[in-house]
Amino acid sequence: MAFHLKLGTTTEAKASRDRSVRHIVEEVLADIEARGDDAVRELSIKYDQWDRESYRLTPAEVQECIAQLTAQDLKDIEFAQAQVRNFARIQRQSLADVEVETVPGVILGHRNVPLNAAGCYVPGGKYPLLASAHMSVVTAKVAGVPRVVTCAPPFQGKPSPAIVAAQALAGADEIYCLGGIQAIGAMGLGTRTIAPVDMLVGPGNAFVAEAKRQLFGRVGIDLFAGPTETLIICDEIGCDPELAATDLLGQAEHGPDSPAVLLTTSTHLARETIAEVERLLEILPTAEHARRAWEAHGEVIVAESDAEMVAIADRIASEHVQVMTRDPDYFLENMTNYGALFLGARTNVSYGDKVIGTNHTLPTRKAARYTGGLWVGKFLKTCTYQKILTDEASAMIGEYCSRLCALEGFAGHGEQANIRVRRFGHRNVPYAGRVEPADAI
Repeated sequence: MAFHLKLGTTTEAKASRDRSVRHIVEEVLADIEARGDDAVRELSIKYDQWDRESYRLTPAEVQECIAQLTAQDLKDIEFAQAQVRNFARIQRQSLADVEVETVPGVILGHRNVPLNAAGCYVPGGKYPLLASAHMSVVTAKVAGVPRVVTCAPPFQGKPSPAIVAAQALAGADEIYCLGGIQAIGAMGLGTRTIAPVDMLVGPGNAFVAEAKRQLFGRVGIDLFAGPTETLIICDEIGCDPELAATDLLGQAEHGPDSPAVLLTTSTHLARETIAEVERLLEILPTAEHARRAWEAHGEVIVAESDAEMVAIADRIASEHVQVMTRDPDYFLENMTNYGALFLGARTNVSYGDKVIGTNHTLPTRKAARYTGGLWVGKFLKTCTYQKILTDEASAMIGEYCSRLCALEGFAGHGEQANIRVRRFGHRNVPYAGRVEPADAI
C-alpha cells in the first residue's frame, strides 16, 4: 500500500483559485469583444505597462531584435528548431490522405487539410520562453498553415530579442508584442487591427489557459492547460537523490503553482531526496519560485512495486513523467496516461522543453487521460469526401438508405435516396409525401 511522505495543496484551495481566475477572464474577454483594440491597449498598459501605436512589430524591429543575439545564440535557436521541424515532418508523413473503393462504384476518402490561421502564444513575462515559438510556429508551418500569428508579452519593458528571433526564424507571419488575456482575446476574437485566427495554441499562465478554455468552440485550441507538472518515477538502481531533486526543482521553478511529485519504491531514496531538495533550494538562483511550488504542490509518494507505481502514475496523469528505474521500458509498455515520457537518467524534461525535438506543449490537470500534446496533427483537419461512379452503385446505396430512413421517420432524407433510386436504378418509385422505402414500391 502506497503512502505519502509529503502532500501538496488541497483540491478545495485549487478550486477557489480557479473560480477567481474564471471570473476575471470572463469580464476581460467580454470587454475585448465589445471594444476591440481600445480594450486591448488598456489591458496592455494595466498589466504590462506597455503601450504603442501598433503592437505588431515591423520587419525593421524584428531584424533589430535578431541583431542583438550572438552568432552562437542564433545557431542554438536554429539547431533546436531543426530538431522540432524534423520530428514534425516525420509526424506529418505518417498522416496519409486516403481514397478507397469500398464497394464497386463507391469511392470514400479523406484529406488532411491545414487550418487557414493559427495563433501561437509564447510566454515571456517571467522568463523569455523562446522554446514555445519553436513548438508552435515551426509545427504549424510544417502542417502547412498559411497564416501564423504570434504573441508574446514584453520582457523587461520591451520585446524580448530572443523570443522575437525565435518567432521570426520559425516562420511567423505576424509578430505582436502583446501578452496575457489581451493577446488571447485579440487573436481569438479579432479586433480592427488583428484578424482572428482559427486555432489558439501555446502554454501560458492560469489567465492565458482560462482565456483559451473560454474561447474554445469559437476557435479551436491545442488543449486545456494548467501549470507545468512533473512526476519523477525512480528507484535506487536507476536514480540517486541529487538527480531526483534536481529534476523536481528544474520544473518547479516554472512558478509557485507547478506540481512536482516524486514516486518511488524506496523510502530511503524518498527521504534523501527531500533533504537534497532543501539543500539545492539554498543555492538555486530561481529558488524563490521553486520553493513556493515545492512547499505548496510538492508530493512524495512511496509505493510497494513498479506495478503500483504505474497505477498511481496513471491516476496522476502528469504532463511530464520522468522514469529513472532499473527498467524504464516497463513504464513505456504499461503506462497509459501521460503527456510525455522521459526514459532513463540520460534524458530529462528540460531536453524535451528546449531542444530534443518532441513538442513541449502538453496536457495538464489530468487531461492526459484523453489527449496527447501539441503536434502537427493539431493544425490539420481530417476531412472526408465521397463520390459514386456508377448508376448501379447509387441505386444500390439508395435502397439501403431509403429503408434506414423509414426506420427513423425521416421523410426528407428518405426522398433524397428515393429520387436517386428512380433516376439511376430505373425503378418506378413515386414520392408519396412520406418515407416510402424503395423496395416496398
